[in-house]
Amino acid sequence: MKPEQRFVACPPRARRARSSRRATRNHKEHFNKCLACHAIGDGAKNKVGPELNGLDGRKSGTAPDYNYSDANKNSGITWNEAQFKDYIKDPKAKIPGTKMAFAGIKNDKEVNDLWAFISQYDKDGKDGKTK
Repeated sequence: MKPEQRFVACPPRARRARSSRRATRNHKEHFNKCLACHAIGDGAKNKVGPELNGLDGRKSGTAPDYNYSDANKNSGITWNEAQFKDYIKDPKAKIPGTKMAFAGIKNDKEVNDLWAFISQYDKDGKDGKTK
């Protein structure tokens, strides 16, 4: 076999990891519209809105040191994929009285990608899906 004909097979696990990193980068671009008000990842702090680390499984209105509306604190929501996707399409309809001044995201692919990005971060801002 000539040198130019040789190739190195990429193990499936390496392909999946590379694919996961690429998907995460693509999902991150959907978070850009959230950046004005929210932070996520290592060192994230509250801004106009609360930091979003560890959102999956967190009760609404409980991010430390953030001044939530009574509507959020009393919503009874524990964030998960279904709750988030319903909320982000029309925040004021899901939680009437919320302080979140955002019209929502109607595009299902964008909503799915945004959840994929946000849900990978644990409460300490560690990205558990692309290591």
